[in-house]
Amino acid sequence: MLTGPATPVGQLLSELWQRRALLVVLAKKDFYVRYRRTSLGVLWAVGLPVLQAIVLTVVFSHVVRADRLAGHHISYPVFLYAGLVPWTFVASVLPGASTAIVDNLGLVTRVYFPRLLTVLLVVLSGLVPLATGVVILLGLTATLGPGLHLEVLWLVPGTLLVVALVAGFGAALSALHVYSRDVRYVVQAVMTVGFYVTPVIYPLQAAPHGLRTALALVPSAGPVELFRAGTVGADQGWHLAVAASVGWAVAVGAWGLWLQSRRDRVFVDLL
Repeated sequence: MLTGPATPVGQLLSELWQRRALLVVLAKKDFYVRYRRTSLGVLWAVGLPVLQAIVLTVVFSHVVRADRLAGHHISYPVFLYAGLVPWTFVASVLPGASTAIVDNLGLVTRVYFPRLLTVLLVVLSGLVPLATGVVILLGLTATLGPGLHLEVLWLVPGTLLVVALVAGFGAALSALHVYSRDVRYVVQAVMTVGFYVTPVIYPLQAAPHGLRTALALVPSAGPVELFRAGTVGADQGWHLAVAASVGWAVAVGAWGLWLQSRRDRVFVDLL
């Protein structure tokens, strides 16, 4: 394994802050390039989760009858979409964030800048679909759900938490991906399983008692519970899920920042 001079964490963060304008410019460019040749633009990023929510609502309400697990007093479409908004952000952004350094080979080998910036670029590009999804969720809550109340403010920490989780995991995984290209496929496999172990289509209390705690400890469970707390009401045991997600965000984020600071100067030599 190649080693080289480390970049102190403070210096790394300072350099990222100095290049914040570059980050915004690249994020805008990525956004326009992604949607400029489509007639619906960013609506594709929002429309696909909405379509998924409609299909899942029909299937799990009329075929599997999972809506009974959520409770008859809860609007299942809102319940489901409240889980899909943060999960869609994780599923759509984390794979790209975890391979961001390698995927931007042409950029990172030309000029020096903190390689962590490529991860933040992917995360920043995903904020527009996330924000649009939140707006749609608010509309569904007002029309199909219990209405908008003060509890809707839980969406703010829920959004911050899911962004912090993806950024932290992206920072760590993108550094590991430089050394092992297997990371890409591991992330894909975890995403496939993650949808089912994250309480998106069912409430935590509907899970078998022996699995309930384990499911609450899944990193993506906390944001889902906060989004539910702000719309249809949180599941039982949601405090554990939120605390666990905060712990994941802090621990993995710190690890990812350490990996980036230790290997920032040698990433190019391995690409």
